[in-house]
Amino acid sequence: MKLSREEVLHIGTLCRMSLSEAELERFQEQISNILENFDILKEVDTDNVPPTAYPIHLQNVIREDKAAPCLPQSDILANAPHQEDGYFRVKAVLD
Repeated sequence: MKLSREEVLHIGTLCRMSLSEAELERFQEQISNILENFDILKEVDTDNVPPTAYPIHLQNVIREDKAAPCLPQSDILANAPHQEDGYFRVKAVLD
């Protein structure tokens, strides 16, 4: 499918692009080639192919969420540079 110069200009306007003459010729050829490839794909027999959202089966690879006992508070705070009353002490963000 060969696009006309006016069609490429219209596409450029829709994309809010100002195109030079060289760009018009280049895009006219490139977009026409892309559309010709779609025409070739239309010829493929897909009657016995079921529609799919994904070509391969997707599965969740994340492990199951299981409850586990917590670490002791002393272990958690062991590497904290500053702690106070069993909590992390950090600099105030807002005064």
